[in-house]
Amino acid sequence: MSNLETEPLERLAAPEPPIHDGIELLAPRDVPLGGPRALSVRRTLPQRERSLIGAWCFVDHYGPDAVGERGMDVPPHPHTGLQTVSWLFAGEIEHRDSSGAHAMVRPGELNLMTAGRGIQHSEVSTPATTTLQGAQLWTALPDDDRHVAPFFESYQPPVFQHNGASVSVFLGSLLGQTSPATTFSPIVGAQIDLPPNTEIAVPVDPGFEHGVLVDGGDVTMDDEPVPLHCIGYRPPGSDILVIASGETAARVLLIGGKPLGEQIVMWWNFIGRSHEEVVAYRAAWQSDVIDGTNDAGRFGSVSGYPGDPLPAPILPNVRMRPRG
Repeated sequence: MSNLETEPLERLAAPEPPIHDGIELLAPRDVPLGGPRALSVRRTLPQRERSLIGAWCFVDHYGPDAVGERGMDVPPHPHTGLQTVSWLFAGEIEHRDSSGAHAMVRPGELNLMTAGRGIQHSEVSTPATTTLQGAQLWTALPDDDRHVAPFFESYQPPVFQHNGASVSVFLGSLLGQTSPATTFSPIVGAQIDLPPNTEIAVPVDPGFEHGVLVDGGDVTMDDEPVPLHCIGYRPPGSDILVIASGETAARVLLIGGKPLGEQIVMWWNFIGRSHEEVVAYRAAWQSDVIDGTNDAGRFGSVSGYPGDPLPAPILPNVRMRPRG
């Protein structure tokens, strides 16, 4: 899933404000994503109070949603300066992108697209899909790596047990398991499923900040409750993270990483470092892809999608500039 808002807000990531001891709750906002799929997502990142968790800069959580007769149909659209992390709990999505990749996104399988200097892709639910549930996450590429050539990876992490919980590590390293998927900054991403009344202590890097997104169940993070569909955020400093379930089984996504330490400008599906960069990305998308046929341009072309690419929204009437 990608950001298909017709009037996307400007998102400026700057050094985050200091927080009190304990867990900071990031509540979701409902974002209706129009078009043929007519789905609504719960967006927990970015927020006014917090733009980043490590390099993680965008979290959309959705479902379970019944898929209508037309299903999900997201036309080709662009990205720059980021990686998209697709993780499903239910359903199946067909992915095509301008690096030449054609893959099926399935539950328990990481689909990682590195946009780098520019890419475009489409996402279409398969005919057999009746329910969609999952998360679409982005990581911001560090300045030294954000112009790499685009590429795509798939990886199915093994499911292993830790003190009664089932764990899948899809990015980075955790509990002795390491994902081979490419990362550009110290980062971690994992799914953790807990049976009822289960508590686990997870050794973590004390230099990382962490977020726990609750997909289901009653969950506590370091003994503090994290409501359904919210993210519990914890700053760096501790080498143990305690996650517990209540009377019902729980499922969470654990994300984290070393603070990025850079300012970014994020608008629509672009990440840049200045107003001028984002304006240039939009202009290139409109001229090369929407108004022309420059397959050799920044974003290339998607083969096999039976429709037109998605035009970019109108730019905001204010200057986009990093703060801090």
